[in-house]
Amino acid sequence: MFNAHYFRTFITLVETGSFTRTARRLEMTQPGVSQHVRKLEGYLDKTLIERKGKSFSLTESGRRAYDYALKLFAEHEQFRHALDDDSIDSGECRLASPGSVGLMLYPFILGQQQMHPNLTVSYSFAFNHEIVGDLLDGRYDVGIVTEAVKHPDLECSVWHQEPLCLVVPADFTGNTLAELMGLGFINYYDGINHANHLLRANFPDEFRSMSHFRHQGFTNEVSMVLDAVARGLGFTVVSRLVLETSPWQRQVRALALPTTVDEVLYVLRRRDATLPKRYEKLLNGFKAQRLQETML
Repeated sequence: MFNAHYFRTFITLVETGSFTRTARRLEMTQPGVSQHVRKLEGYLDKTLIERKGKSFSLTESGRRAYDYALKLFAEHEQFRHALDDDSIDSGECRLASPGSVGLMLYPFILGQQQMHPNLTVSYSFAFNHEIVGDLLDGRYDVGIVTEAVKHPDLECSVWHQEPLCLVVPADFTGNTLAELMGLGFINYYDGINHANHLLRANFPDEFRSMSHFRHQGFTNEVSMVLDAVARGLGFTVVSRLVLETSPWQRQVRALALPTTVDEVLYVLRRRDATLPKRYEKLLNGFKAQRLQETML
C-alpha cells in the first residue's frame, strides 16, 4: 500500500547518507528507518539501496525512486498551498485589466511571483466590457477597469489614480489649443474620453469637442500609440503608466498643463465571491510602489 511516510524517510536517508542521522532527524529508531525502506522496496518490488557495512549506495531503481519522491512532495506542497485561500504568498491569482494598466501592473505581479514560487498568475489584457463579461463568467476573480461599472452581481470600488498626460512629439513647440488642433490627434480605445477630460479642464474657454480635431489614426493597442506620436503624426492623451513604460519616451514629451486630471481606476469583483488575501497584498503593494516612485 502507498505510504507517504516511507517516501519521506527514503528522501531523508538519501540526503543525510546515514541511518543514524535519518533516525535522529525524523525522531525515529534506526530499526524503524530500516523497516520503512524495506516496506518501500516491497511496495515498489525493487531494491533501492545496496548496503555496504554502515554505508549504502543507491541502485538505479533507488535513484529513480528518489527523483520521483522529490517531485511527489514538491507537487503536494504546491497543491496544498493552492488550496489555502488565506495564504498571501501562494495560490493562483486570476486578473484582467486594460493594457494601459497592465503595462506596469503585470510586471509588478511577475516580480512578486519570482519572490514567491508558489504564487501563480493568469493575467489578461482586455477592454472594460470584456473584463465585465469574464468576471461574470468566472474566468477571472479581479478586474481593473477605467470606468465605474454598475451591475447587480459585481462590486466596483475606487482603487488607484494616475495623472493623464498630454503627449506630443519631442520637437513640438506649441502650447495652445489651436496648435494642438493643427498637429492632429492619435486615438485609441480610451483616447477620446481621456482627451475630452484633460482638454476641457485646461482650455475651458476654447475647447468644445474632440470632433473638431483632425484625427490622424487609431490603434487598439495602447502601448503602440506613442510610436505614432514619436513619428510626429499627432498628439494623444494617455495615463502616466503608459508614458513611463513606453520605449519612445525620448522621442515624445508630456506637455506642461496648469490643471491635473487623473484617470481613476476601479477594482471589480463578484459580489458572491470571497477573495483570497493574496489579491489585497498584490493590489496594495502596487499602489505603495507607485506612491514611492512618484515621490522620488
